[in-house]
Amino acid sequence: MAKQRTVQKTIKNLQRIKTWQLLILLVLMAFVAATFLRLNNVGMTQRRDAVISADEQGKSETTRNRLLDLQHYVSAHMNTGQNDVYLASQYERDKAALVEQAATANQSGAVINQQVDAICKPQFSGYNQGYVDCFAREYAKYAPDSDPVSQVKMPDPDRYRFVFASPLWSPDFAGFSIFACVFIVLLILGRMITLVVLKLLLKSKYQDI
Repeated sequence: MAKQRTVQKTIKNLQRIKTWQLLILLVLMAFVAATFLRLNNVGMTQRRDAVISADEQGKSETTRNRLLDLQHYVSAHMNTGQNDVYLASQYERDKAALVEQAATANQSGAVINQQVDAICKPQFSGYNQGYVDCFAREYAKYAPDSDPVSQVKMPDPDRYRFVFASPLWSPDFAGFSIFACVFIVLLILGRMITLVVLKLLLKSKYQDI
């Protein structure tokens, strides 16, 4: 008799919290989690854009700091994806420098290099691919037997590529919000299963009451 009352009391206590109330709480928490996940992604995008901007400006030290900032942020925040950052501007600058070095390897090359540089530099803003192509084209006119581009071993592009992967779960606002959503789902399922089990227990063991 006492066990039956205990079971009935437990059922009443569980029924005080309605399933629809838990579902509303779950929807609200899911919205909060989605917001924090979005903010994580926005923070990653801002830091990645900062890396690209510093690279385009040719600030090596700043680029290195921005890369470290991006790496630390991505490794500590979920939903920031697997970031593939390529320092295209730095690659073009290094490639152009190698071409110029090859062109100045001999005495006559130094003179030709100055002439070619005077032609190409006004046409392009910085040492980009257009500058490299112009340099090779104009240099070939002055020294047809010597092509600096074909003689130079270009830098390995993989050295200018950085990949950072985010964790599946992180102990930040987004991570704890996801944890809260999972907890509420388990709470709803646990409540439903417990009610079913207790009602079946009442029917099977206390049918005479």
